Amino acid sequence: MVKAVAVLKSEAVNGTVYFSQEGNNPVQVNGSLKGLKEGQHGFHIHEFGDNTNGCISAGPHFNPNEKEHGGPTDEERHAGDLGNIQANADGVATINMTDKQISLSGANSIIGRTVVVHADPDDLGKGGHELSKTTGNAGGRLACAVIGLAQPN
Repeated sequence: MVKAVAVLKSEAVNGTVYFSQEGNNPVQVNGSLKGLKEGQHGFHIHEFGDNTNGCISAGPHFNPNEKEHGGPTDEERHAGDLGNIQANADGVATINMTDKQISLSGANSIIGRTVVVHADPDDLGKGGHELSKTTGNAGGRLACAVIGLAQPN
């Protein structure tokens, strides 16, 4: 079992996201973020583990197969397209998902990359906006963190 963790901290949004993977099984993604406005927020893995200029230096979505942006269940999607997380009326989003395209080892490893939560919903590439096929038109980057190896239990 490989485990990774990202601790997101910004002026408004903070929380922790955990990633775990056993063998070649899908990656389990769990955690909680608070300080969000109620509703959906784009949730992605970005290419670089570089936060020297805030979340913007994390680069574009992690896209090793050079595909168009899509939803987490779409065949045509960036590996880093994890869809949306849902914040409740208290501004808390509980994350509990699995993903088959990202990995914690090998070519699609997300370790050393950045997880980002966005201001707006991800339209999953279906919104018709000029940014739909690249970013899901998910708006600004509210908080981010580099994904690092976690201590095994």
